[in-house]
Amino acid sequence: MKQRDAKFSIGQVVRHKVFPFRGVVFDVDAEYANTEEWWNSIPAEVRPSRDQPFYHLLAENDETEYVAYVSEQNLIPDATGTPLRHSQVETFFDPETVGQYKPKAVVTH
Repeated sequence: MKQRDAKFSIGQVVRHKVFPFRGVVFDVDAEYANTEEWWNSIPAEVRPSRDQPFYHLLAENDETEYVAYVSEQNLIPDATGTPLRHSQVETFFDPETVGQYKPKAVVTH
C-alpha cells in the first residue's frame, strides 16, 4: 500500500464536495479505520477507496450538528470564513482564524 500524506490538517475547516455540510477536522486516519457495517452502508457506486486519508469532522448542515467520517476525495477547503456553530468546537479548539482553528493545549497532571 502506498503511503499518502493527509491533505487537510487538524483544525482546518472543510466542506463536502457533494453533500451540503462542512466541518472542522479533529482527527485523521491514514486510511479507512471504521467498521465494516459503516463501509457497507455506503452505496457501492459512490463508495470511496479505503487507501486514502479519512477525516473525523465536527460537522454541521443547515439543520443539525454531528460527527462525520469522510474520505479525502470527498472534501475541499471551506473558503467562506464563516465560523462553525457546532457546540463542541469550543471544547477542542481556540477561535478560528480564517478557515483554521487552533487545537487547545492539553493540560496533564
